[in-house]
Amino acid sequence: MKTKIIALLLLISCSSIAQDKMITKTGSISFEASVPSFEEVKAKNSGVSCVLNTQTGEIASLALMKGFRFKVALMEEHFNENYVESDKFPKATFKGKIENFDISKITTTATNYTIKGKLELHGKVKDITISAKIKKGKDGMEIVSDFTVNTDDFDIEIPSVVSKKVTKKVNVRFEFVLK
Repeated sequence: MKTKIIALLLLISCSSIAQDKMITKTGSISFEASVPSFEEVKAKNSGVSCVLNTQTGEIASLALMKGFRFKVALMEEHFNENYVESDKFPKATFKGKIENFDISKITTTATNYTIKGKLELHGKVKDITISAKIKKGKDGMEIVSDFTVNTDDFDIEIPSVVSKKVTKKVNVRFEFVLK
């Protein structure tokens, strides 16, 4: 009897802890560094992990650099070997907090929130502040954001031979459905 009560208490405590976190392993991050009149420089990674602590609003995300897919295989190769040096810097991470986050106020109507944190990319860390839309969707809580990253902030060099074809101001979009 004592064992059953302890097992029941453990089960209840584990389930209440698990509800404090929402997660996805299939989030997406896309970016575009195209310049008008030149070939599109755009990629997407659909295997991005994200965890949200619903009690504190703390959020963390991880993207493997080799997970980005381009339309042109040669661009993907150059991205991994020459720009982000994926073998040396295999991942990008973000750790931050959603300001004034209260899960009880999330509805099916998207609301703008500010997220502040640290983005680590190419071995460099930068404080960033972004705006994100958050809402309840049919498959979970949806978080979507569009923001810009400057390649200079992360020591990502763009060779002079392609500098007119690739912008240093990279448009980034992430889409997460957390469950």
